[in-house]
Parts: sequence; C-alpha cells; structure tokens
Amino acid sequence: MSIRIASLGAALALVVALPGWAQSADSVGAMYRCPGNDYNNTITPAEAEKLHCKKVENASVTVIQSARPAASTASAVSAAATPPPQRAVVAPAEAMNPAESAALRTRASNARRSLEDRLKTEEGRLSALEKEFNGGEPERQLEEIDLPKYLDRVARMRSAIARKQIEVAELRREIDKLPTR
Repeated sequence: MSIRIASLGAALALVVALPGWAQSADSVGAMYRCPGNDYNNTITPAEAEKLHCKKVENASVTVIQSARPAASTASAVSAAATPPPQRAVVAPAEAMNPAESAALRTRASNARRSLEDRLKTEEGRLSALEKEFNGGEPERQLEEIDLPKYLDRVARMRSAIARKQIEVAELRREIDKLPTR
C-alpha cells in the first residue's frame, strides 16, 4: 500500500510540476513571426515586442536547408565562412547587348504581325456571321419549314457570334500586351 501511495505522490508531483516547466520552456523557446515573414525562436519576449513580432501559438515550423554544391575540404572550410550567394538579378532590357535586343524586337514584331493578321481574319469571319444573322432575323432556308428548326439555327448563330467576339477580344488583348513597334 505504501508503494502505491509513493508512486501516486510522485505522479501527482509530476503533474503539478509540468505546467510550470511548460511555461518556462515556452517563454525561452517561443516561436515569433516578425515582419517580412521572418520566423525566430532565439529572441526574448521583450525583443519580440520591440521588433513588432507576433507569437506563433501551437504551430509547427519546418526549416529546410538547401544543399550546397560538393567542394573539396579546403574550400568547404572557406565556404562555411563566406555568406551564401545572392539570387541572380535580371538585368533590364537596356543592359542587353544590341544583338539580343534586336532579336527580341524582331520576335515581338513577328508575333504582333502574326496576331494582327489573325485578328483581321477573325474580324472578317465575325462580320460575315453578323451579316448572315441579319440582326436576329436570318433568312429561312428550305429545310426550315417548321419554327423550331429555324429557332435552333438562330440560337446556334447567336452562340457562334458570341464565341467569335470573345476570340477577337482575346486577340486584341494579346496584341496590347506586346511592345509597340
């Protein structure tokens, strides 16, 4: 009986001590999200408040380190001392050499010419459909003696015109995206 009471007492002491231990560990190793999505668990609550960081509650954060390229042992030691390389920055178009710049202009003008030709073709087809549609009252054909067949054809023509208008609008948007000549 005394063994049972001793083990019960030890368990009770552990349960009472756990909340205090959890609080002390929580304040030391708390995870904070600082402005710019910078996560930090090495700062104190006072520093976090000063940096306008928010405490992350019950969130697991996974940190994945990128692999560094294999190097010799001598260069591995010096690589550890140097900061990681920065991302490559895309140079503006003005910094390109003239040959690349001319090639890009040629490609853009060819694309614009192709899209403009296709736009003219689609606009011609749209105008032909609209002319045949005749403002919603196309001429009846011989096989359209009864009204439902005629109305079905009118509905098909209406949807074809709507699709063609969408295609023309898409082509115009694509042309507007390209640089001017």
